[in-house]
Amino acid sequence: MQKIRNIAIIAHVDHGKTTLVDKMLLAGKLFREGQEDLDQYLDSNDLERERGITILAKNVSIQYKGYKVNIIDTPGHADFGGEVERVLNMADGCLLLVDAFEGPMPQTRFVLQKAIQLGLKPIVVINKVDKPNCRPSEVQEMVFDLMFSLDATEEQLDFPTIYGSAKQGWMSDDWQKPSDNIYPLLDAIIEYIPEPEVLEGPSQLLITSLDYSKYVGRIAVGRVHRGELKEGQDIILCKRDGSMVKSKVKEVDIFEGLGRTKVPSVQSGDICALIGIEGFEIGETICDANHPEPLPTIAIDEPTMSMLFTINNSPFFGKDGKYVTSRHIYERLQKELDKNLALRVEPTDSADSWLVYGRGVLHLSVLIETMRREGYELQVGQPQVIIKEINGVKCEPIEQLTINLPEESSSRIIDIVTRRKGEMTLMENKNERIFLEFNIPSRGIIGLNNAVLTASAGEAIIAHRFLDYQPWKGEIERRVNGSIIAMETGTAYAYALNNLQSRGRFFILPQDEVYAGQVVGEHTKEGDLVVNVTKSKKLTNMRASGSDDKVALAPPVVFSLEDALEYIKIDEYVEITPNYMRMRKILLDENDRKRQSKTN
Repeated sequence: MQKIRNIAIIAHVDHGKTTLVDKMLLAGKLFREGQEDLDQYLDSNDLERERGITILAKNVSIQYKGYKVNIIDTPGHADFGGEVERVLNMADGCLLLVDAFEGPMPQTRFVLQKAIQLGLKPIVVINKVDKPNCRPSEVQEMVFDLMFSLDATEEQLDFPTIYGSAKQGWMSDDWQKPSDNIYPLLDAIIEYIPEPEVLEGPSQLLITSLDYSKYVGRIAVGRVHRGELKEGQDIILCKRDGSMVKSKVKEVDIFEGLGRTKVPSVQSGDICALIGIEGFEIGETICDANHPEPLPTIAIDEPTMSMLFTINNSPFFGKDGKYVTSRHIYERLQKELDKNLALRVEPTDSADSWLVYGRGVLHLSVLIETMRREGYELQVGQPQVIIKEINGVKCEPIEQLTINLPEESSSRIIDIVTRRKGEMTLMENKNERIFLEFNIPSRGIIGLNNAVLTASAGEAIIAHRFLDYQPWKGEIERRVNGSIIAMETGTAYAYALNNLQSRGRFFILPQDEVYAGQVVGEHTKEGDLVVNVTKSKKLTNMRASGSDDKVALAPPVVFSLEDALEYIKIDEYVEITPNYMRMRKILLDENDRKRQSKTN
């Protein structure tokens, strides 16, 4: 029998998943302590490191006591459901990693639900037991209750629990008896996770992921379901639409440590990468040429949100980015479709813009941020939820929202959420903090993060996940305040900004370049206000007391990309270039805007 264990790691953001995997790699003697450049190998993408979240699933493997352990890192965010679904298909068991103080969180629930439905055997790892306020026993009860509520089987509920601290590098069966290594966890993996079933017969492999190399092109990654695959073997690719394409495997690689190793063949149960197959998509099956039998394709969560992507046509276009034409943006979006399962791109009436559908604002903003870093310039419109008609009734996506916050700010936050058509389903008190649960339309979540963090002085912890489509809940009031718009193109002066401070909050600094139609601030009242921020002080030889006092400006409001996407109104765009992010009106000319408001 092959000595293989395929495990997926499930955890909430910041519960120590990536740190734990790094310690497992250390235990597998892949690299020595002190090799700082390999610290946090898994979240290798810049964006992942900055945000502290896992976006792309990755594979590594370690050797331990003669067993090969394939470790699959999964994203914890519900917005990356497309990633999670296909990754879990490769595993036979999962490690559920939970913080010893916070307990299981909503995003953990999302991935765990998928794992339980697939019948994976869980091992619970309660991490961070070195924290002074930890409560491991209570957390274990909470995990059991969560699994029970997710309809886990008797066998899944009979899970082993390992306690420890990934940061300090130890794991143990008893949290009060620390050890000095993480071997108890690796032993538990070998003992409790079943080895992959070896199925004899014609070869079958479901493509669950892909890699890309500039030398050989796209590489299919998946787990061999049945039989064996050899180098040079003739195969048939069973497509989603039922068609079959002949092809040939040029090279077979398996995952060894942090990289891949070429092998002559792979057996049922191992995870491998196949080179030389053209035109495949994730979720399709590679079969033996003489017995083509497709496996069921992976069902992917449907997108719930759309956004208009268009070329940058502002007065400052092309000053900053390398790729600015519609052809560049279209090709980049097509490339993203190859590996981003939950994404859809549709053309619009205009040749320069596309509707991009995704799982949520975070999912789409990660794509925009990646493009910005690659040197693209583009503009995006306000996120819109996807409305469906079910049995003649207009329906919209509803999400389950959970907020964990201090007691004193709970009433203000309940007010904010209920105004956005949220319905409270649960409220409980935990250690001087309140835990709230709501069902809320996806539309209500756009822009909610800022409002809740402001109301709770940054203390609230928010998470949400898609539930289902329900009948339309009615209109939701969005941002009421109007925008402050620049009147003409030029350089903003402190003198002008100082005189306008009473009119609202500004988003720009003195000496910033602005153009006519750019949104430079938020008006204190309803309705947009057009101002001249490029007005400089006229110099005369007359002096008057008080006229030459120093200007004291309030600091500008700084937006992150998600904040800006959630902030803009329906008639505004966010302009994104490698070094700048500006908000602007779709119609830059004031007279055009007046004409349009009359026709509306």
